[in-house]
Amino acid sequence: MLISGRVLVGSGTYLEGGAVLVTGDSITAVGPRAQIIEQAGADTPHVEFSGAILPGLIDAHVHLVFDGGAEPVSVLQASTDETLLRDMRDRAKQLLFSGVTTARDLGDRDGLVLRLASEIAGGRTPGPHIVSAGTPLTTVGGHTHFLGGEVSGEAEIRELVRRNVSAGAGVIKAMVTGGGLTKDGPKSYESQFSPAELAAIVDEAHKAGVPVAAHAHGADGIAASVEAGVDTIEHCTWMTSTGLDLRQDVLMRIIEQGITVCPAVSPHWRMLPRFFSEERAAAMFGLVQQMAEAGVHLIAGTDAGVQRAGFDGLVPALSFYSHLGPPNSTIIDMATTQAAAALGLAGTTGRIAPGYRADILLVEGDPLNDLGALGAIRAVYAAGVRHEPGAVNGEQ
Repeated sequence: MLISGRVLVGSGTYLEGGAVLVTGDSITAVGPRAQIIEQAGADTPHVEFSGAILPGLIDAHVHLVFDGGAEPVSVLQASTDETLLRDMRDRAKQLLFSGVTTARDLGDRDGLVLRLASEIAGGRTPGPHIVSAGTPLTTVGGHTHFLGGEVSGEAEIRELVRRNVSAGAGVIKAMVTGGGLTKDGPKSYESQFSPAELAAIVDEAHKAGVPVAAHAHGADGIAASVEAGVDTIEHCTWMTSTGLDLRQDVLMRIIEQGITVCPAVSPHWRMLPRFFSEERAAAMFGLVQQMAEAGVHLIAGTDAGVQRAGFDGLVPALSFYSHLGPPNSTIIDMATTQAAAALGLAGTTGRIAPGYRADILLVEGDPLNDLGALGAIRAVYAAGVRHEPGAVNGEQ
């Protein structure tokens, strides 16, 4: 039983003097302290503290096979699968100890993330619950071709989607445009798949009941993703060969079709003006603000694993949205309830409510007043198992 000064029970809503009863891996009751103590029994072991209880955080865009260093692709290519898996276990712990209890991994090599997810689910390795895309689909020589997902034509596309789903993938990742991580591939604004190929990806995934996440920097690729009916758009930076171009007609369709956007903001977003320019960085930030103000569903993700994006950066990345102006309650929703819904986990995690998995974050302070309080972690519960980041091996 967890007893606290405040329990976040809804968007921007605290239950003051509340308590949460956990049984096994689930939340079984939430309510006023006296009520929950009476229900559980006075002899039930409990943890009492003065901070806040809230849902565990969700990082909706990570890549556990990459190390977050200066040359993540080179490190990947020089590593055996067993070496990668060993390092990925450490990265999963970093996510967990930073408050992330669910992560969506959007592309790995040789099914390693699926192996890691099985270890975590079986209690053999500490880490967040992982929704894995398995091998991301790309064109021959396309973005992240080194992960093994090159396909040509609809038959190969459908076969790889089926293999990923059969292996346990909970999402299908399509590299709709190029990206900076692949130095010998298409430019970030350039499209990779034909409309018919994108339609085949979505059709095959949806027949299996699995959503599609589209990596799309280019404005043309974003428009094509919307036309194909993807479920989430990653990055969504509206790039063209000459600049940025947010297309209002496409934006309206994103909203109408209920497509969620994950901007995948780097924890070091404040450094972007150094790599682009003050003017271009401000324009990129402004596009995210325009999407938010138009009513696009945004969720939080960090692209952890790529250059300069470590696995403890979700809370620093959330500060980007504070910079844009929405209230802290909205930002927390982006990393909890809204992210859970986008990942197909709306009835499983992302809320402090009976019947939900006991993915719980205990923090000092009041994150609705100061978002930085999310970094003052007292303990993390993942499926009911308590972890203390500062303890030996991170567990108690």
